Amino acid sequence: MTLNALESLVGINREAAINLLYRLADDELIIGHRNSEWTGHGPILEADIAFSSMAQDEMGHAQAYYQLLHQLGEREPDVLAFGRKPREFRCASLVCLPKGDWGFSVLRQFLYDAAETVRLAALANSSLLPLAQLAGKLRGEEKYHLMHGRTWVLRLGRATDDSHGKMQAALDFAYPHALGLFEPTEYDEPLAQAGISPREDELRRQWESAIAPVLADSGLAVPEGTKPVYGGRVGRHADALKELLDGMQLVYNIDPTAKW
Repeated sequence: MTLNALESLVGINREAAINLLYRLADDELIIGHRNSEWTGHGPILEADIAFSSMAQDEMGHAQAYYQLLHQLGEREPDVLAFGRKPREFRCASLVCLPKGDWGFSVLRQFLYDAAETVRLAALANSSLLPLAQLAGKLRGEEKYHLMHGRTWVLRLGRATDDSHGKMQAALDFAYPHALGLFEPTEYDEPLAQAGISPREDELRRQWESAIAPVLADSGLAVPEGTKPVYGGRVGRHADALKELLDGMQLVYNIDPTAKW
């Protein structure tokens, strides 16, 4: 992967690319950690293994984005993951929420993966070559994540009245947070003008079109008049993220200079 395209970024385009990469990386790291909490606790062995595998994938994707950030002059990937405070993270609130029950977790994963699928398709055509190359690679793994989430949402949405009710409640709760994946930032216009990434409102429209038929087939209704939960992209987070990071960063913070 050539560094020329990264080194050529200057001014507002450099700031915008760094901000975008932090959003991408932090979302992946935190959703990966949340999903890893199901390891050994899945409803069936197959689901347990699949969710654990996807969690590992997401963390690997985070590491790849952090590596691009490091090449842009930011700190090393391990420091970015384990050495920052909650206010320094740029993840959306959706990925920070506690894992809840199985229905909530698979619904969240479906909403998240649908958003990531739309975003990666756009980034595969990015003018920033290293990012486009990475997005093209990650798309191959993400399509299986999306298939997994879609299958579970369809299954639980129409299984029984009880499962349907729980899935609808999960959607009602998660949807405002999912809209936060597309929180507008001051960098939307520079990224779009430079051909690095489309505007967030454009990606949101594509995502809404992508999830609508699956939710309809599941018998689930998108809550009307939903107000998006914003703030994550500027470091405003609920206590759930701090609690997650306290556990995730515990060993690293005992001795950040240790070599393992």
